[in-house]
Amino acid sequence: MKLAVSNIAWPATERDAAYAILRDHGVTGLEIAPALFLSESSDPFVPTDGEVATAMKRMQAAGLELVSMQSLLFGVTGAALFEGEEARGNLIAALERAIALTGRLGIPNLVFGSPRQRAYPDNLSAREAREQAVAVFRRLGDSAVRARTRIAMEPNGRAYGTNFLNRVAEAEAFVRAVDHPGIVLNFDIGTLHMEGDFDAIEAIATAAIDTIGHVHISEPQLAPAPADPAQAARAIRALRKAGWTGWHSIEMAATKTPLADLSAALGRLRQAITLADPVPTP
Repeated sequence: MKLAVSNIAWPATERDAAYAILRDHGVTGLEIAPALFLSESSDPFVPTDGEVATAMKRMQAAGLELVSMQSLLFGVTGAALFEGEEARGNLIAALERAIALTGRLGIPNLVFGSPRQRAYPDNLSAREAREQAVAVFRRLGDSAVRARTRIAMEPNGRAYGTNFLNRVAEAEAFVRAVDHPGIVLNFDIGTLHMEGDFDAIEAIATAAIDTIGHVHISEPQLAPAPADPAQAARAIRALRKAGWTGWHSIEMAATKTPLADLSAALGRLRQAITLADPVPTP
């Protein structure tokens, strides 16, 4: 399995120790929030060549490669998908900036979450919101392809303060509506739990497999993930049976004891992988 972890699981000050933990657990992929990966930069979305070289050297020394980027609107104000042309223009400009950074860093995937910036108002119907968003992401998909990356649409549960693409199936349907090689699905396991869909994970994974570009092993509210090795094993089996061979990336927020909780989470993931693998017949 291709295993990755998002760097939102630790503060920037614990970077080297976290990288060592990833290496010790056989993790070879790194998903980044730019503000944490390039924390010494005055603008992590437009870092200097020297800042990039330093960050890459530290990561590569631990045997890691960049596989995804998230927190695309970090530090951006006045950006929203459905709150008028100015706010939409700000959002597009910010995402174009993020796409440009992935091009510099050679990152093949960006995760678009940003739940509050994509909630649509009461005076807009679900159909109108979808039509507007399809147009925006076709444009952004063009930019992503030019940068040799893809934007993975992340379903976010209602508890995160959005009403747009709450469920995995809704995000899948949106990706199909955009119908662009630069727009894919972020298969988010935490969202399946939040929206009550986890018990249908096998059917959901099978239906969505041709749209999936990235997988998040996550829990509601970004708690340490996976929480339950047996449930994680079920998710791994469902995705494997559907045909997924790409990255599985742990997405969890930093805790008060980030390194200990990161190590424990990776231990549970290893248990899950063992459970997911069939026992060979003697």
